[in-house]
Amino acid sequence: MLYWLLYQKLYPSFSPFRIFRYLTFRTVFASLTALFMTLIVGPYVIRKLREFQIGQYIREEGPQAHKKKAGTPTMGGVLITIAMVVPTLLWADLTNRFVWIALLATIAFGAIGFADDYLKIVHHRNLGLTARSKLMLQILMAVLVAVVLVALEARNEYSTHLVVPFLKKFRPDLIITSLLGNQQTWFLAFIPFIAFVAFVIVGSTNAVNLTDGLDGLAIGCTVIAAGALTVLTYVSGHAVFADYLELPRIPQVAELTIFCGAMVGASIGFLWYNAHPAEIFMGDVGSLALGGAIGTVAVIIKQELLLPFIGGVFVIEALSVILQVGSYKMRKKRIFKMAPLHHHFELLGWSESKVIARFWIASLIFALFALTTLKLR
Repeated sequence: MLYWLLYQKLYPSFSPFRIFRYLTFRTVFASLTALFMTLIVGPYVIRKLREFQIGQYIREEGPQAHKKKAGTPTMGGVLITIAMVVPTLLWADLTNRFVWIALLATIAFGAIGFADDYLKIVHHRNLGLTARSKLMLQILMAVLVAVVLVALEARNEYSTHLVVPFLKKFRPDLIITSLLGNQQTWFLAFIPFIAFVAFVIVGSTNAVNLTDGLDGLAIGCTVIAAGALTVLTYVSGHAVFADYLELPRIPQVAELTIFCGAMVGASIGFLWYNAHPAEIFMGDVGSLALGGAIGTVAVIIKQELLLPFIGGVFVIEALSVILQVGSYKMRKKRIFKMAPLHHHFELLGWSESKVIARFWIASLIFALFALTTLKLR
C-alpha cells in the first residue's frame, strides 16, 4: 500500500520518492517494520495471553526440566504472522501474484495451527487436532498452491522444471507433457508436480513444527533460513545475478524478497521474547505458518532441492522423529533417547542453552553451504 502511494502515486510529483522503486530499500523497510512491530506489540500480546490464561501444556514424557515452563503464554505465532503480513502489504507490489500466493499460504497454514492450539487450550491437554486431520488440511493447502502454480505455468509466468544443485544442464520437467494432448488423461500430467510441491511444503511445515521444542530454537533457525531465502529470492529475480549464477530467472519472484525480509524481521523480533527463558511460545500457529512460508517460497523460486540445506536443522529434526518411530515399530528399539533430536541431547546432559546455540551454529553452516552451491553448478 505504501509502495503504491509513495512510488506509483506521489513519485511523479515528488522525485525523491523514486527511492521506493528499489527492491533492496523496500526489503530493509519491510524487515524493520516487522521487527519494530513485533518488539512494540509483543508485551501487549504476552499480557493479554496471560489474562486469557492461554498457556502451554507440557508433555509428561518430556525432559523434567521443562515442567517449569507449563503455563507460559503460547499462540505467539499470531504475532509473527501479523508482523509478516502487514509489512508485506505495506511495502510490496500487491499486483504481484507470487506475493499473494506466499501471503495466503502463510495465513492458511497459520490457521491450521491456530485451530490446533485452540483445541489444546479448550481441552486443557497437549492434544489438539488429530494427526490425520492436521495432515489432510496441510496437504489440501499445499495442493491448492501447486494448482495455482500450474495455472501460472500455463501463462508462462512460472516453470515446472526442477532445478538440481550441481547439475546446471539437468532440469527435468515435472509435468508429463506427453499426456497433455489426450483429453481423457490430461489431468494425470500434473500429478507428479502437484505431489512434489505438496511433499515439499507439507514436509517443511512439519519439520519446523517438530523443531519448536526449546526456547528460541525454531525461531532462531528460521531467522537464518529466511535470511538465506531472502538472498536466493533476490538473485532469482535479478537479471544480471540470475544469468551469472545460471539460475532460472522468474522476474516476478523478486518481489518475494520483501516477504522474506519481513519474515526475518518478524522472527528476530519474536526471538527477543522467545529467547531462553521464553516469555512466550509461538505454538503451532507460528511453526506451521513459518514452515508453510519457507516451503512455499522455496517452491516458487525453484529451490526445492536446496531447501534441505537452507533448513538443515529442520530436516535433521524431522528425520530423527521418522527414524525413531520407524525403528521402534520395526525393531521395538529406539535410536535416540528421545525424539526430536534436541531432546536427545538434553537427556545426554547438555543444557538447554547449549543445545540451542549449537543447533543455531549448525543451521548457519547449512545455510552458508546452500548459498555456496549457487556457483557450484
